[in-house]
Amino acid sequence: MRYRYAGIAWTGAGYEVEVLDGAGRRAAEPSSWGAAHVAELIAWLKDLGKDEPLAAVFESTNGLLDGPMTAAGLEVYRADPWLLPPRPRFGSVPALQLAEQARSAPGALARVTAEGGSLSGRADEYFEGVRRSEPMQAALTAARRCFEHGRRDTPRAALTFDDGPDPVRTRRILEILDRYGVRATFFCVGHHVAALPDEVRRIAAAGHELGNHSWSHPFLPDLTPDQLREQIDRTAEAVAGVTGEAPTRFRPPYGALSPDVLAALEGHPSTLTMWDVDSRDWARPGPERIASTVLEAAGPGSVVLMHEGAGDRGQTVQALPPIIEGLLERGLELVTVGELEAPSAATRP
Repeated sequence: MRYRYAGIAWTGAGYEVEVLDGAGRRAAEPSSWGAAHVAELIAWLKDLGKDEPLAAVFESTNGLLDGPMTAAGLEVYRADPWLLPPRPRFGSVPALQLAEQARSAPGALARVTAEGGSLSGRADEYFEGVRRSEPMQAALTAARRCFEHGRRDTPRAALTFDDGPDPVRTRRILEILDRYGVRATFFCVGHHVAALPDEVRRIAAAGHELGNHSWSHPFLPDLTPDQLREQIDRTAEAVAGVTGEAPTRFRPPYGALSPDVLAALEGHPSTLTMWDVDSRDWARPGPERIASTVLEAAGPGSVVLMHEGAGDRGQTVQALPPIIEGLLERGLELVTVGELEAPSAATRP
């Protein structure tokens, strides 16, 4: 079967795309897309694939496209680091190299699914890295450099939203939070902060907390220490450029850790911020299932993981009101992660 291969590289400004046919000829002119125009990029790729099947290919430091692309029905693949030349300190390998890798050795690529996301096929590696990190993470927690949940004897919990801001979902989430008078923490990716600064301003103006979720949502174990710190620092600078204040919390994409990742973070001023309740909204199981997953697991001190960007988060928006109502009915005060970590008046000596 004849295929077209679209290599998609990320840069500080957005995405670069090169499309090759099976013979290695350009099947479309090279194109550039801003980070706020992913929907238009996807529509363009779908149109290219009408006459000839098209495979969209990115690499493991780009974790922002798998959700919207698989939801749109595109055939999506990941090229892993051992297949590619070294990437620059900031940005992915060039789009033309990604397209050529797909064209010349398509069987070496990993097929990305909606269920597995951009880590499809690397789950064992992910869990092994998390397991090996446990002693170092425990030491960071004891030193108050890592935070996973609050006190279990204090009726507070924190809602958190990753991968934004989003041009549509962020405003709807903010409206719901305002309706119930609760605050939350938004872990933003630099790519979206730079593209949608007005949405970041809305989050801050509403009194919510902003956190750092890297620039391009990479699988952190694939980065060098310099590349990892560059992702965090550029995102912090982008947020500070919009709000005047840099975030002090860093949440690793996917929660992916390894001893090397934690060693690279040693001495960095950010507090590593995890969660203890995963809504699994990224799998799009339906709003009722998202709400029940949270309400079955959440209690005093919980940090709830949800998502506002990098995909169709309509189910998250629908699930949010029953989640908030259910937690409030239990007498839980919904606060930011920073407020959850700080001792409450009732527990201060």
